[in-house]
Amino acid sequence: MRKLSFRWAATAAILLSLWTGVLAQSSGFDTGRMDRSTEACEDFFQYANGTWLKNTQIPASEARWGTFNMLADRNNTLLKDVLEKAAATKAAKGSDTQMIGDFYATCMDEAAIEKAGTKPIDTYLKDIEKINTAADLQKQIAKMHDLGLPAVFGFGAGADLKATNSVILNAGQGGISLPNRDYYTKTDAKSVETRAKFVEYMTNMFKLLGNAPDAAAAKAAKVLEMQTRLANASLTPVERRNPELSYNKVTFAGVQELTPNFAWTTYYAERGVATSSEINVAPAKFFKEMNAMMSDVSIQDWKTYLSWMLINSAAPSLPKAFADENFAFFNTYLSGQKERQPRWKTCTQNVDGALGEALGMEYAKMAFKPAAKARMNVLIDNLMASMKTRIDGLSWMSPETKTQANAKLATFKRKIGYPDKLRGYAGLTVSRDSYVGNMLRSNQFQIARNFKDIGKPRDKTRMGMTPPTVNASYSPQNNDITFPAGILQPPFFNFEADDAINYGGIGGVIGHEITHGFDDQGSQFDADGNLKMWWTPEDRKAFDERAACVAKQFDGYEVQPGLFMNGKLTLGENIGDFAGLTVSYYAFQKSLEGKARPANIDGFTPEQRFFLGWAQVWAGKYTPEAERQQVAGNPHALPRWRVNGPLSNMPEFASAFGCKQGAKMIREKVCEIW
Repeated sequence: MRKLSFRWAATAAILLSLWTGVLAQSSGFDTGRMDRSTEACEDFFQYANGTWLKNTQIPASEARWGTFNMLADRNNTLLKDVLEKAAATKAAKGSDTQMIGDFYATCMDEAAIEKAGTKPIDTYLKDIEKINTAADLQKQIAKMHDLGLPAVFGFGAGADLKATNSVILNAGQGGISLPNRDYYTKTDAKSVETRAKFVEYMTNMFKLLGNAPDAAAAKAAKVLEMQTRLANASLTPVERRNPELSYNKVTFAGVQELTPNFAWTTYYAERGVATSSEINVAPAKFFKEMNAMMSDVSIQDWKTYLSWMLINSAAPSLPKAFADENFAFFNTYLSGQKERQPRWKTCTQNVDGALGEALGMEYAKMAFKPAAKARMNVLIDNLMASMKTRIDGLSWMSPETKTQANAKLATFKRKIGYPDKLRGYAGLTVSRDSYVGNMLRSNQFQIARNFKDIGKPRDKTRMGMTPPTVNASYSPQNNDITFPAGILQPPFFNFEADDAINYGGIGGVIGHEITHGFDDQGSQFDADGNLKMWWTPEDRKAFDERAACVAKQFDGYEVQPGLFMNGKLTLGENIGDFAGLTVSYYAFQKSLEGKARPANIDGFTPEQRFFLGWAQVWAGKYTPEAERQQVAGNPHALPRWRVNGPLSNMPEFASAFGCKQGAKMIREKVCEIW
């Protein structure tokens, strides 16, 4: 790794100072965020974060605000400095500096975007207007897919879920614009209103394209009708969590038999893939409906639909009138965001999305030190050992299944900070000519690179997130855990904090990701990452009964009057929080063996600091609209219940804070899994 220049090192040091100063931490923990008037045993989220919640306003440019957003903001500020310097540098064509600089510059040049109008997409709109036959239609769908534009269904190369060393073609449900199927099918008043607002938004967009008001309204109604058909044939958000429902591997002849009205030979030729390739096409009911629509929807209506999919996808990159309409519906109406982010933030995020490896390595040089990786590896080792102890001690799991569980745990791989092997961007052209052009060329580059994997052994070393990302993940197909450099910063991972805080913070996150391998989804994949049941029937039944307890618990949490969490949708993440925190707690206890007991800090015992570390990681506020959107389709529970939910099942928490039976943080029927 190249040494940091003084400028970059100074920037990083200043921002870190600002971050820690804002938190006013004592030994890595901020007591000023707490609400001591609330009893810990009554509402621990409020107890740990109440003053922060009271004093914090969600910025007008955000739909939610919390620890994740604050850290992402810090990371984006570092990236902005990198990008501004790159944009001002005359770098060699094709170099990382040239590409990230030119991409950022075209995104920031709003005057050029306004001047260009719809010219960057006019060619594609004209192509759609030239459609006259079913064959033309299907070729156009393929062309849009090559550009990374959504249309009818999704298509790409990916793992064969039941033979994950292989890369095959995958075709899946898609073709809608609202967040998920339920937005089209639910009949409650809010859902009806949302669809009406969606039609209004589409009408306005068609008018911007030059359609008369009546014609624009008719086109919007037609798009809703077609998307509703696709939605009705799609899996629900809860059903999509069942990997078996998304697996239907067939030969080329098999997919053609499933959808005889769609010429896959033509589609494959347009996409440049061989008909000898196996394909996973699921769910079958979706493609049967698509097949019917190929014959009973008119060519004119298909042209309307494809025009909409193009303009909606491109809108954020087009002139202000288009971008404003898009923002007003998706960001303001659906999410409650009052105003746009500063342009530099949007452009920084877009460069990270398109050229994340090139930009991310610059971030890693500034913000991630080898010592952090070494300490993370120690924490992970301790969490893995704790998980093995938990598995071995389960009374409800048979020795046979324990052997399989431990075999899976022993093969876990880890990705920390940034990729060890860089793929680069050779062959991608980024220039100063057009922001939309750069976006589309980036899409084409990524798609073409994706197709090159077909038929080759799958590269499981690739990192699924960019280095600055404030997140972590578990991949059931890779059987690995990923922790980008972006999340390995305070307050998640803090060199100034004691072990109790770090085990409660990043330790809980590590445990969460490890135990994803054993949640209701991950537990269906074996040690090699294949979709294969490795449990005895009796053990699986016992696990499902325990998981049902967690689902029922979260079903009972009322977010807004009449709006409840969906326990089945959030089940995997809730199991991850509960099990992961339990595993981390005992890893922390193990780390204390043979040492003098740590002193109290700020009046809190080590055990209390552990739980406070977890609670403050999840500090967050949402607009009412964002809460509703989260409940409707996000597999994560809202922050208050990510804290109170798992802790209310843990006797370790009750012991740490002296909670008595009958307190709100002590559940009458405790859920037990790991």
